[in-house]
Amino acid sequence: MEQQIKFHREPWNKGKLVGQKAPLKLKEIWSIRIRLELSSRIRDLALFNLAIDSKLRACDLVKLKLRDISHGNQITSRAIVMQQKTGRPVHFEITEPTRNSIYAWVQSAAIRSEDYIFPSRVHDSPHISTRQYARIVNAWVEEIGLDSSNYGTHTMRRTKATLIYKRTKNLRAIQLLLGHTKLDSTVRYLGIEVDDALELAEQTEV
Repeated sequence: MEQQIKFHREPWNKGKLVGQKAPLKLKEIWSIRIRLELSSRIRDLALFNLAIDSKLRACDLVKLKLRDISHGNQITSRAIVMQQKTGRPVHFEITEPTRNSIYAWVQSAAIRSEDYIFPSRVHDSPHISTRQYARIVNAWVEEIGLDSSNYGTHTMRRTKATLIYKRTKNLRAIQLLLGHTKLDSTVRYLGIEVDDALELAEQTEV
C-alpha cells in the first residue's frame, strides 16, 4: 500500500495584517504632502490630494477623466461620480489646495478634457491601474516611516471620512460622502463602534 504524503499549505494570510486598513492621521497627511511638494512630484501630489478629498474607491479614482471634475478650464469645487461597485452616484468636494495641485498636474502633462486625469505609462492601459495605485500608496506611507502592510488604497478612502466623523459624530453625513446605501455599512467600514468604545475606556479612570 502506497504511503500518502500530505503537503502542509501555509495560509495565504499568515503573517499578514488582514481586515480594514488604517486611515492616515492629520500629521501623516501633511508629512506625505510636504514630501511630495518638496520633491516636485506633481502627479503624485494631485493624486494624493484628490484621493483624500474624493473618498472614492480605487476603481473609481483611477478612471476619473478631467471632464468629471472640471468646467472649461476650471477645476470644480464639487463633483459627482457614478460608482462602479454600486451604480449609484456619489458627491464629493474638491478643496482649493487640491484644485491647485490638479491644475498644476493637468497643465504639466497637457491633460485634455476627455483624457484620464492619471494616464498610465504602460501602453496597453489608458489610465493607472488599481494595482499601480496601490503600489504608489505603499510608497507614500513607507517614505514617512509607516509599515505599508497596515495601509492601502482604502486608507485613502477612509482618511477624511474618519477625520470628519471624529469632529462631528455625524454618521449620516459620512454615509452620504462614502456613497453607502446602509448606515450599518458605514459603521462597519469606519470601525467606529470599537474606536468609540476604546475612547470612552481611555477617558474612564478606575
